[in-house]
This record gives sequence, structure tokens and C-alpha cells, in this order.
Amino acid sequence: MTEHAFAQADAQWLELIGLAREWFAGPLGQLLLREEHQALGEELRKFFGGYLVHYGPQADAPAVAEQVQHHVRLGAPLPGVQIVCEEQAWPLGEHAADLVVLQHGLDFSLSPHGLLREAARAVRPGGHLVVVGINPWSPWGVRRVFAADALRKARCFPASRVTDWLNLLGFALEKKRFGCYCPPLASPAWQARMAGWERTAGRWQGAGGGFYILVARKLVVGLRPLRPPRREPMGKLLPLPLAKVNRRSGEH
Repeated sequence: MTEHAFAQADAQWLELIGLAREWFAGPLGQLLLREEHQALGEELRKFFGGYLVHYGPQADAPAVAEQVQHHVRLGAPLPGVQIVCEEQAWPLGEHAADLVVLQHGLDFSLSPHGLLREAARAVRPGGHLVVVGINPWSPWGVRRVFAADALRKARCFPASRVTDWLNLLGFALEKKRFGCYCPPLASPAWQARMAGWERTAGRWQGAGGGFYILVARKLVVGLRPLRPPRREPMGKLLPLPLAKVNRRSGEH
């Protein structure tokens, strides 16, 4: 059933997702995901509701929202994905989820605008959309320019641009945070040496973190007030001349 459904899927998109999944399984991808898991878990525990939808290329189990009853992963036909779909064709009804998490979905996407629209459509009014992306203004973003691995294929949109897109889709940004201030060094020894710097820089919340998390709420569309009926301007009332009565004409 899955193979038949994806017989006409974009081969370029499937290849991109596969390469991204391999990179996240490597030492650098695992470093980034470990820091994200902790930060994302802190944000998700604030939410509650019926359904959380997660979209992302990584194979690792995503952070969970303990107060949300059901967690669903959707995406390409790969292990761990529960609902198979293309990035611009989510098989979900409008307003189906209380919370949607796009974890590096925009980074590894052929149509980021289309993907973001699908995610926004699935969020109920008053629900939240959480976007996790690689910060291009960080050492991780700089490494992407010179990388020879799958990271080079990442789009890496700035947080400010994604925020503008969310505003156009009817979302209001509630929180922005950064994480993973350690440089992208694959050596475990260097990662251990930089652990202290990660804790210190994380408290400062500077804009140089390797990833950003955007938490946006979908605005509730209120009732449009009825406009009062238009009143046509009335002409001025002019006094009419009084007719003079000839009292003599009535005498006999």
C-alpha cells in the first residue's frame, strides 16, 4: 500500500529526505539532536490537547508533550513514520491538530512555503506551530557552505524570515530560543570540552546557537462587526414663506 501510494512521489524529495536522515544519524547530527531534544522537551511540556503531529527527516524519536494525548509522525515512507505523505499533501483535515512540530522540515524541503502552509492548515485556531531549524548565522550555518555531506543541501532559513511567513499565515510568535552553541566538531573529546561553554551560552540565549525554536500560536478569527447602515445626507430644511391671509376678503 505504501509503495503504491508513493509510486509517483518526487524522487528528488525522497533522495533529499534519505540523505538528511543519514546525516542526522551521524555524530554531528546526533549532537544537534541531543541539544534540541532537551530544549524542545522543555517547550512541549507546556502544551496540552488531543493531537500532536510531528514532521521531520530524522529517525530519532522526537520529544513528546506529556499533556497531549496522541502523538503522530508523518512524512516519507521511512521507519518510524506512522502516516506516509508528501510534504505538500498531508492527509489531515483542516484544524485537526492542537500542536504541529516541524523539526528541520523546512531545512530539508523542496517547497518550504508549501510545507509550511500544510502545517499551518492542520493547526486548530488557538493551537500552536513549533518550528525547529538550523540557524544560518551560526558556526553550523557557516559549515553548511563548505560541507561535502548532506548538510550542504539544507536550506537554513533565518528565524526572522520564518517568523514573517508565520505572520502571513495568521500566526503570532510567542517565543524564540536558540541552542547548541558548541561548534560542529565531530570529535567526542572536543564535544566534552565544550560542554561547559554550552551551558553558559545557553543561559545567555545569544543569537549564535546552532538551532532555533519558534513557538507560534494560530490566531482565532473573531466575528466581524456589522457596519452601521449608511445614512444618506439629507438636504437642509429651508423655511417656507408664510402665505398672507387677507382678513378683509372674508368679511361681508
